[in-house]
Amino acid sequence: MARVKTNKARRVMRHVRVRRRVSGTTERPRLAVYRSLNHIYAQVIDDIKGVTVAAASSLENELKGQSSGKAKSEIASQVGTLISERAKEKGVNTVVFDRGGYQFHGRLKALAEAAREGGLIF
Repeated sequence: MARVKTNKARRVMRHVRVRRRVSGTTERPRLAVYRSLNHIYAQVIDDIKGVTVAAASSLENELKGQSSGKAKSEIASQVGTLISERAKEKGVNTVVFDRGGYQFHGRLKALAEAAREGGLIF
């Protein structure tokens, strides 16, 4: 068996392992996070219906004006607050956290903690 060489391929394999166990339902959807080099994206997904309930990213106009000169982790916490507000509007209180194969550290941790402070339970 050949070893996977690239960092992206290793992350995808970790994500596949995590997704075997983590699945979102209607009562408890999945909070999926994707992190690129410059931005961070979060979605609340109902895997049973195959529908995105709520989404937020650092590219949105609400956050773009406020994000100049801030650290990436601060922007991630703003995205976490925004996703929690939008999920609460849709009636979602509890979620399953899908870290997307990333280490629970830095920007991912900041987003998760801000979502918890915003009222999401996971």
